[in-house]
Amino acid sequence: MPDYSQFKGTGVALITPFDSKGQIDFAALERLIEHCIRGGVESLITMGTTGESVTLSHDEKNQVVRFTTDCAAGRAKVIVGIGGNHTAEVMREIKSLDTRGIDAILSSSPAYNKPSQEGIYQHYMALASVSPLPIIIYNVPGRTSSNITASTTLRLAHASDKFAAIKEASGDLAQATEILCGRPSHFLVLSGDDPLALALAGIGGDGVISVIANSHPAEFSEMMRAALKGDFPKARQLNNKLFPLHKWLYVDGNPAGIKAACSLLGICSNELRLPLVPMQDKNFQELKKTMESIG
Repeated sequence: MPDYSQFKGTGVALITPFDSKGQIDFAALERLIEHCIRGGVESLITMGTTGESVTLSHDEKNQVVRFTTDCAAGRAKVIVGIGGNHTAEVMREIKSLDTRGIDAILSSSPAYNKPSQEGIYQHYMALASVSPLPIIIYNVPGRTSSNITASTTLRLAHASDKFAAIKEASGDLAQATEILCGRPSHFLVLSGDDPLALALAGIGGDGVISVIANSHPAEFSEMMRAALKGDFPKARQLNNKLFPLHKWLYVDGNPAGIKAACSLLGICSNELRLPLVPMQDKNFQELKKTMESIG
């Protein structure tokens, strides 16, 4: 069986910084990557939901991916988001991917067309048949409008060792527990919900793919390392310190909140691409006060 332990710990779902003209701000992206690596994250996830990938052109996506691998330079794992609701097109994207410096693919369940569990299973098996890299399944029913059940996740995990992990963002700890109880030894369970990351670690989870780690990589990754070592008093202390921030990161949607937080830290501008817009000013002020209070 393959060893996927390199994907344990904290992965950060990177934002994509833009300038005032809406163009990718590569200088800001470099600042962000350095900030996250210095903060101790184990993995960088690019071209996910938080990275506004659906608003980037094919060429822009390739530029961001290559820039990220070059900046990482082996100091952190690099995971690339490739997903969609057209299985054949996702397969084509995976087959055409320049895999240099990339360690895995993160692929969300098809959205909008809401496939059955059998359809979800066949979709992922088709991706596994062409992927040169390990695949992390991404279950995020709040965005896709369909849940990958525990039985489907386990069916996939046992059917192919190409599946390294699931990013479980259903918010259902009972479902996560069912996966943990039935998973093969190589298969990791990663939290896709920052507020539940410590709880998932407490029932045997392996890490997190995080939004808040863009702004607070040191504190959040230290929390996760403590939890994975079984030092829950320290993990709880760190988690409780950051917990008030989660509300303001999501009140106006993601990545509006985390981009605002990073702008307050001087990492990037508070710019998003339509249809996403910056968070409301009243919420921005509450975010600012909360960040100041936690230090």
